[in-house]
Amino acid sequence: MTTTSTTALDPQRVQRRTVFLLSSAQLLSGVGNGATLSIGSLLAVDLSGSEAWAGSITTVLTLAAAIAALPLARLAEARGRRVGLVTGLVAAMIGALLIIASVTAQSFALLLLGAAFLGLGTAANLQARFAAVDLAEPERRGRSLSTVVWAITIGAVAGPNLIQPGAAVGAALGLPPIAGPFVFSAVGLLLAAGLLFAGLRPDPLLLSRRLARQVDASGQPAAQPVRGTIRSGLRAVRSSPRAMLALAAVVAAHGVMVAVMSMTPLHLQQLLGGSHAGHHGGTTDSTDALVVIGLTISLHIAGMFALSPLWGWLTDKAGRFQTIAMGHGLLLVAVFIAGFGQREPVLVTTGLILLGLGWSAATIAGSTLLAESVEPDQRVTVQGVSDTLMGAAGALGGATSGLLLAWIGYQGLNIASSVLAAAVLALTALIAARQRTSAVSSGSPDGTST
Repeated sequence: MTTTSTTALDPQRVQRRTVFLLSSAQLLSGVGNGATLSIGSLLAVDLSGSEAWAGSITTVLTLAAAIAALPLARLAEARGRRVGLVTGLVAAMIGALLIIASVTAQSFALLLLGAAFLGLGTAANLQARFAAVDLAEPERRGRSLSTVVWAITIGAVAGPNLIQPGAAVGAALGLPPIAGPFVFSAVGLLLAAGLLFAGLRPDPLLLSRRLARQVDASGQPAAQPVRGTIRSGLRAVRSSPRAMLALAAVVAAHGVMVAVMSMTPLHLQQLLGGSHAGHHGGTTDSTDALVVIGLTISLHIAGMFALSPLWGWLTDKAGRFQTIAMGHGLLLVAVFIAGFGQREPVLVTTGLILLGLGWSAATIAGSTLLAESVEPDQRVTVQGVSDTLMGAAGALGGATSGLLLAWIGYQGLNIASSVLAAAVLALTALIAARQRTSAVSSGSPDGTST
């Protein structure tokens, strides 16, 4: 694109169109994550024959997302957001097809491979929230980011409730009933990839760079993006206390959420007396347990995404620090309700809803703060590092949650998870106090609200 044609573009019109396209793609791709979260642990136990592998799907998916985050960020850095996002979504579609094949072949190894490919879609969905702020005005960054996060609600909430419709689709296609929901996942991911490939033009990241070069009044060449590595990203984060807080907020929130959420289906199945045989047409008790599990995970995912616009608005109006504190405060309340109410499905569900709300607030405010706390030439790399560490925290949470469940029970798992949320609250208070002290000593306004 030439300078003339770039100048003729209205950046805010492009921004509105970008947010709409990203939101639409998130809606379509959300079905895949919802189905995997609700059925994944049950499939893992069924195909492996051991409850020790219950957390394996969540672990593999989040670990794959962590590993893919930086390469996808590098791809976006070199080729733009469109190429990076479409690559991740196409890989996730392949993952959904592999999971269908794993159920048909009764292959646990194929199930793990499918989960790994789905993890690339998770990495792309995380990257989409940052694409929403490439062209956003500073005072609207939180709302733009939260709109894209919110859009995944419908698909993600629908996913866990596609067990019965999916069974009908599976039967019509000659597939095992439990594979049916992943047919919806594959179609949704294909449509999302096609939408972004055809519609995300001009690319928001590439356009933002061209606009930055045009308005550079110094006469000096614009800074070139730094090649993305974990080391360079962490170096950029360490140079800014605000970036350090932002990174800690999103990583800890993700670790807490995944650890508790991934073991809740198994806990509820044990609590309600469900049977693994129900996956292949078994008992009524098992069917009832699956319905409760699907509803609980649906409400949890609704908590993660449905109120995103509220958290985006609070991030812009109340402040980044304040919204991070709200998020981690909600996480603390959530794990105590779920943990101490472990014998009551209603209390467990309430805890899972609050867990989703806390994750949403911390992730939106933390991601917004991170995007504006480092230099523009380091931003995409830092975003990739953030998603890598989020994925690593999720993988660690998924891997250790099964061990903690067996060792100290569901209540102990929740209490152990509370330590991370409490640590971020303490860090938020410390950095906010330092910011206020610095602002007072320099005679400038308090900067913690932004």
